[in-house]
Amino acid sequence: MEGAEEELERRSKFLSSLIQKKKANEQQEQHEHLNVRVRASDMSVALQNRAFRCARDNLDAMAGKLDSKRLALALKKEFDSSYGPAWHCIVGTSFGSYVTHSLGGFLYFSIDKVYVLLFKTAVEPMDH
Repeated sequence: MEGAEEELERRSKFLSSLIQKKKANEQQEQHEHLNVRVRASDMSVALQNRAFRCARDNLDAMAGKLDSKRLALALKKEFDSSYGPAWHCIVGTSFGSYVTHSLGGFLYFSIDKVYVLLFKTAVEPMDH
């Protein structure tokens, strides 16, 4: 009986690895379609995809010239309204940064030749 249990466990692990590979391939295809490259992330795939789609839609709506402030504002508003305050967004073709972020709330990616840093910080009530 132990041999059968081991075989089931082995097959289960194999199937899980196939599913993970398929998901990774699908995500890579979507990234290529949107021309996105993740540079660093501590964010769920669902939130990442939301950021990529928002960035892509806003970039496509800009008539050829990047408006980095407008893109940063659009991403900030999207995430503030959907996931609560306090989201911050930096957009540009060249910048340095060092930030502290809330767990699960950090994404640094490039789309076309634009770099986007999107992160969330905790909001503390002020004592008077």
